[in-house]
Amino acid sequence: MNENLNTDHPDSQGRSFAESELVQMISGFVRAVAANRVVRKTVTFTSRIFAILFSVIAITGFFLYLVPALQDSGRKSSYISPALKNHNYVKDHKREIAKLNNEIRNLSGKYQSYTPYSYLVINTTENKFRLYQNRKMTREGYCSSGSYIRLVTPEGSREWIFKTPKGRFTIQQKIVKPLWVKPDWAFIEEGLPVPPADDESRYEWGVLGDYAMSLGDGYLIHGTLYERYMGMPVTHGCVRLNDEDLEVVFNSLTVGSRVYIF
Repeated sequence: MNENLNTDHPDSQGRSFAESELVQMISGFVRAVAANRVVRKTVTFTSRIFAILFSVIAITGFFLYLVPALQDSGRKSSYISPALKNHNYVKDHKREIAKLNNEIRNLSGKYQSYTPYSYLVINTTENKFRLYQNRKMTREGYCSSGSYIRLVTPEGSREWIFKTPKGRFTIQQKIVKPLWVKPDWAFIEEGLPVPPADDESRYEWGVLGDYAMSLGDGYLIHGTLYERYMGMPVTHGCVRLNDEDLEVVFNSLTVGSRVYIF
């Protein structure tokens, strides 16, 4: 026997009616809100406030949590253990010490070459000398160096400036009882005619003291008749010492000994 099913149950009809009523109420509320400008502005303002608060919270959280986390990860990746750091420091330290030791050896070698067993240092500014033996100063005193006077011949064709050369020199010859062979300027300085090169008037004994040491190019370290001028720049380029100092220096230096003039 066939029976028709009745789907219009009273409960189903009630639920459908309630749901339609709720939808109508919500729709009506929304329309009322949309129609009311005051309510609409309030809702819009509240939404903006919530959006701003959410942005602030998000940004604050980023700087408080995410940035430190990134920094910690960076520090961990570049972390060097104290043992490895100390090992690198020791290696660098040893390398610097070896470099300094090489420089010291080089400088020591240069010092040895510039300061042999015996040498003489002449200060033309103060007109003083210092004698060194075994790299220790054994004697010092006054000397006389170039006057820097300029001499010109009457016709102006020749001129001389009487200065002591500066630099590093060596003793090229040692002479006992030296003979002075007067150069041309000695006659011009005295207002005398210049004689021939082999004229007897050019030779004078005793004016250079008992000893002389040649530095080359006609420059000598020698004695003088004018010891009262020690410590003054009065010579024609040579270096003068008094008799006592000259004898000590002469006996202390040998051919090849260094002479430093500054």
